[in-house]
Amino acid sequence: MTTAHVEARAADEPRTLDITVSGEIDLSNVEQVRDELYRAIANDLVLVRLDLNAVSYLDSSGLRILFALADRLQLLQTELSVLVDHGTPARRIVELAGFDSVADLKP
Repeated sequence: MTTAHVEARAADEPRTLDITVSGEIDLSNVEQVRDELYRAIANDLVLVRLDLNAVSYLDSSGLRILFALADRLQLLQTELSVLVDHGTPARRIVELAGFDSVADLKP
């Protein structure tokens, strides 16, 4: 079983949440990652900044979670900004999957 860690913390800006995900996200831990992400999100947020720079592996089940998270935040009228540097494994995967069409990707 692979491991992933999700850390959520309130940002300096009001109604903003910073979430950092690290490790590998795959079929063996995707439910745990999803549950932790959803548990962190409140209804009164304006912005969620999701940092994927420390994600070393992301498979299709992990991508499904990201798209589902984007859908959920859209329903809550919450903006999603994804921090993922050029050249990182996660950046290449999210770009190939077209995730930049549903969320703002920032280096």
